[in-house]
Amino acid sequence: MIKKKKRRNSTWQFWAIILIPLVLVFVFNYIPMFGVIIAFEDFSPRKGILGSDWVGLKYVIQFLTSQSSTKVIKNTFILGIYQLIFTFPVPIILAVSLNECRSRHIKKFVQLITYAPYFISTVVLVGILMQVTDMRIGIINRIIGIFNIGPINFFGDKDLFRGLFVGSGIWQTMGYSAVIYLASLAGVSMELKEAAICDGANRLKRICHVDIPGIFPTIVTMFIFNCGNIINIGFEKAYLMQNSVNMPKSELISTFVYKVGLSNANYSFATAAGLFNSVISFVLLIIVNQISKKLADTSLF
Repeated sequence: MIKKKKRRNSTWQFWAIILIPLVLVFVFNYIPMFGVIIAFEDFSPRKGILGSDWVGLKYVIQFLTSQSSTKVIKNTFILGIYQLIFTFPVPIILAVSLNECRSRHIKKFVQLITYAPYFISTVVLVGILMQVTDMRIGIINRIIGIFNIGPINFFGDKDLFRGLFVGSGIWQTMGYSAVIYLASLAGVSMELKEAAICDGANRLKRICHVDIPGIFPTIVTMFIFNCGNIINIGFEKAYLMQNSVNMPKSELISTFVYKVGLSNANYSFATAAGLFNSVISFVLLIIVNQISKKLADTSLF
């Protein structure tokens, strides 16, 4: 009996550590869900959430049928798909390349260079991007000027917005995202690698037939998460990169919700737009998870 009590008492630190994030998630993620009711009301700050008039699906239908909303939804989906296609494979390639690097110093240097940009704030990142692409002093325009190519107004061309957004995102996040794949690669059996070497497999074949299959469950899991967040594009970066010229392609659901909800004080319409965003993300997560479960035998639940 004494031993059992000691064992129970010795785990209180573990439960204390778990309790902190659970409380934070409950307070900042679950309690605010009560505010979703605003999407189905003609919300008035004076009347409050419970006192406002109930209008049902009025604002949800208004969001889905209005011309501006259709354009915003289209822009968000296209940019999200671009991000998934171009951003997702880069950390995997980087992790596999670092895992195959034999020089410890080069490996640490590359990890530092690729990992550091993640800690740059979004405001600073966009500021750097503006300086680098500036028509007069930007290094990119100076380099292409050597080849007699005229200066390009990157932020003044709406067709270049998605390329700038995704490209800067790859630069900022590839090192941080590669960490989980590096950790997964560390768990790949060395015996399998040695057996592949004995069978005459070169480095590329070992990567394709040993490393990639070894981290495949991790790749699938991260792919499911990325698909679930395909339209949850960060508001800050899109808003800071936005201007009157690239607006037709830079206006996303997140920026639209901010402008309609806070600038125009149309809280019910903005909440309906945010609710649509969350529901679509949840549906995508469920669909991709079920497809992965059937095809790859790997899923979140």
